[in-house]
Order: sequence, then structure tokens, then C-alpha cells
Amino acid sequence: MPVTTSEERAPVPTATLRSGSLGTADIAFFVVSAAAPLTVMAGVAPLALLLGGIGAPVGYLLAGITLAVFAVGFTTMSRHVRNGGAFYAYITRGLGRPVGVGAALLALIGYNGMEIGVYGLLGTATQDTVRALCGTGVPWLPISLAGLLVIGYGGYRSIDFGAKLLGVLLVAETGILVLLAGGVLVKGGAHGLSAAAFTPGHVLVPGTAAVLAFAFAAFTGFESTVIYRREARDPERTVPRATYVAVGFLGLFYAFIVWVVIQAFGDAEVVKAAGADPGGLFFSAITTYVGGWAADLMHVFIITSVLASLLAFHNAINRYGLALAEEGVLPRALGRIHPRHRSPYVAGITQTALGAAVVLGFWAAGADPYGQLLLWVNTPGMLGLLALQLLAALAVPCYFRRVDHTEGALRTVVAPVVATVLLAAAMVLVIGHVDLFTAASPTVNTVLVVIVPVVFLLGLGLAWWLRRNRPETYENFAAEPAEPAEPAEPAEPAEPAEPAELAEPAEPAESAEPAEPAERAESVTPAVPAEVTE
Repeated sequence: MPVTTSEERAPVPTATLRSGSLGTADIAFFVVSAAAPLTVMAGVAPLALLLGGIGAPVGYLLAGITLAVFAVGFTTMSRHVRNGGAFYAYITRGLGRPVGVGAALLALIGYNGMEIGVYGLLGTATQDTVRALCGTGVPWLPISLAGLLVIGYGGYRSIDFGAKLLGVLLVAETGILVLLAGGVLVKGGAHGLSAAAFTPGHVLVPGTAAVLAFAFAAFTGFESTVIYRREARDPERTVPRATYVAVGFLGLFYAFIVWVVIQAFGDAEVVKAAGADPGGLFFSAITTYVGGWAADLMHVFIITSVLASLLAFHNAINRYGLALAEEGVLPRALGRIHPRHRSPYVAGITQTALGAAVVLGFWAAGADPYGQLLLWVNTPGMLGLLALQLLAALAVPCYFRRVDHTEGALRTVVAPVVATVLLAAAMVLVIGHVDLFTAASPTVNTVLVVIVPVVFLLGLGLAWWLRRNRPETYENFAAEPAEPAEPAEPAEPAEPAEPAELAEPAEPAESAEPAEPAERAESVTPAVPAEVTE
């Protein structure tokens, strides 16, 4: 009969995510790429200037400060919650399982909405670039479908492959904006450099509310740092650092670039220029101060900016799908991890198929890829993620009130409460100006806004169903993963035993009278030497 070794009897290990593969810079690349800085600046900042005037840079600073305050409590809680479900795990800890399940559905809708709608932007941005560079038109649908395949492949590969790719794309899109800034600063702008954009008279105007709405939308996705906890090196330090780096960079960079564009045209002329050609404002500025070749590069880098945003959101969605599959809320098959790339490839393939279905559905309906596919799908996604931020901020003090900890009140109470108030105000601003995001009728806008609370209520209903029909899944929802087993340290080799001391020879006994035969002691068995005992 063949002998079976212990290695053959052991179960084949299940593939896991590639732990320890992401550093602070890698995670920050994912987060900043999701925000798509070049696309936000060239595509949205002109509208912010048109509505809020030259005080628009301050709107981006205020949004950044608000989200930095939110990050204080958020990252403090990240040291205590190791579950891969990110937002919904935090919310479950603080506000309970029903709210957590509702948050999980909101996360799926939010991240999918933020990604799938952008395939419409990819189609139109590529059309604009081809028209500007070649003077010809191309259909948008093949471009969007090709983008789906490219992003699907990027998500299929390992996470460090995605981080390297996003690093290159992010350097390209931020580099072209830095080039624009250098040209404007070197030449002194249109009429010399001015700080009028930061004065109260230009900031405290009615249009600032609209600017704030645009500014908060520009940061969407920054919180996804915690999604990569399982793949981060030293996550207790890496995740908070990446969060602060992302928020700080985006807030300062957005405000600086918008101020630079104001200098390019002049305080008195920039609003008129934005109204005459909002889509061409940045291209006109870089042509004037750097050259036409730089404007051509900007056209190309807008496409790569959109691709980077798509890949970042795709990776975030895949990890939410993986976490919910491991919870038992989504089908278990979505939790499969590729044995070589260590990516949640089944969740990625499923998400790509969903994106293709939505894109083809809008195309079949004759919808506009920008005005409807992008804006109508993105808007509920953006509102869903803002709602998750608000719930997460509220969950932090509720969580720390019930657990023993050594964190200070500033991190666990003051900052989260302030963030809750500020994010609630941001939600009101965005909903109040939702028509600026959609350019749609009041009926359409109402439907898009109502999607968010409806999805959340469906999540509450799902939580009730799980509690009644699958109580084990409900009880284990958002539970902490088991602590990884510490590798056993090799046993130190035993020191050789000291040889037993030889017994002193016994003194010869005094001669005794011979014992009676009946009283003779039994013979003693000779002792066995210690060296041969088993």
C-alpha cells in the first residue's frame, strides 16, 4: 500500500489576494486616479468658474478641508476594523447590521454608477480627440466597448500591475497640468499674477454653493484607500497615509490649477471666456502659454485620464464584490481569486459584463453617451458615495462609544461630528444643484435622486430577510477576519544533557550476621543505561 506523506494529505491552499504588495504611493495612485484630475479640471472647472466666478479655487479648498476632517475619524477607525468591506464594515460596526447591509448595496450601486457611466465619457472624449487631431469623426460605441475590454484585462491582472499602470497614467495627466501652470507662471499670466480669487468679496457670493457641489463631486472615490487594506504593506500606517496624501494633493492641486487658469485669462476676462467656450478653456490656455503641441498632448491625456479613473473604480468594485461574496450575501462564485494573478477575477468579469449590458442598453435606446449615459448613471453613483461618507462619519463616534480604546476624543468624537455636519451640508448642496450635474428635467432629476434612498431601503429589507432565513450569514455579516496565525518559531536545538555524576562508592558495610534464608531480599534487576531508553 503506498505511503501518503503529510504534504499529500494537506488540502490545496485557496488563492488569496496578494498581501503586502501595495505601499502608500500605490494606494494613493488608485485614489487620485479615480478622481481623474485632468478630466475634472478641463471638463468641469470651467463650469465652476462660470457659476462661482473667480472665487472658485476656494470651493475646492473648502471641500478638501471637509474631507480631511472626515478622514481623521475614518482612518482612526481603520486601525480597528480589518474587514475587507470598507464602508459597509465601518457602518455596521457603528450603526448596526441592518444599516450596514443597506450601505453594502449603496456601495455596489455607487461604485458601479461612477464607473459604468464614464464609458460614455470615454466614447465622447475619444471622439473629440480624434476630431481635434485628425479632423474626422468616429462612432462612440466601439470605443466604449474596447474600453470595457481594456479595463477588464487590467482588473484581471495583479493589483501591482494596476498600480504601476495607474502611476504612469497619473504622472501623464498631472504633468500636462503642471506644464500649463509653468507656462502661465513664467509669463506672468495675462495681466500679472493676482490673489483676488482668495478675497472674501469673490468667495462669499451666491454661486459658491454651486462650486462646492462640483468640488465635492471632484473628490469622489478618495475613501477607497481602505478597500486595499488586505493588499497593503503595514495597513495600519499605509492606509491612513495614503488617505491624507490623496485628500491633501487633490484639494491643493485643484485649487492651484483653477487659480492658474484664472491668471491665464485675467480676473476680469476668465468668466467671459468660460462662458464662450467652456470645453475649450484649458486647451486655449495651454496653446497660448505653451504651444499647440501641448494642447494636442492634453487631448490624448484626457483619454488616458478617463481610462485611469475607470481602472481605479473597477478595482474598487471588484473588491467590494469579493467581500460580499465572502460574506455570503452575493454568490460565492464572485469570491474566486485567480491562482496566479491573485485578483478577484470572477467579480471583475461579472462587472465588465454588467458594464457592457448598460452601455449597449443606452446605445440601443439612442441615448446620448455624455448627456445621458455619463450624467444619468454617474449622478446616483456620486450621491450614493456621498451618503456612504455621511453614514461612515456618523458611525465613528457610535463605534468608539461602545469599545475600549486609547484613541483621543478629537479623533473619535470631535472630528467625526464636525465631518457629519459638513457632509450633511454637502449632500444638501449637491441635491439642491443636481440639475447642474444632469442638465435634465425635474422629473428625471427626482428619479435620479430617489434611487439612493430606495436602494438603501432595499438593503434594510435584505437585512430583515437574512436575519429570518439565513441567520448565520446575518450574524457573521462584516465580522472581523480571523487573526493570521503567527508562524511557529523553530525550536532551539536541545543542549546535550550533562552526564550524570558518578555516585560516590558506598562505604563497605560493616559485616552483619547472615540473614535467615526466609528473610533474604529478592534479587534486584540491573538498571538500564539512560542512553538506550526510548
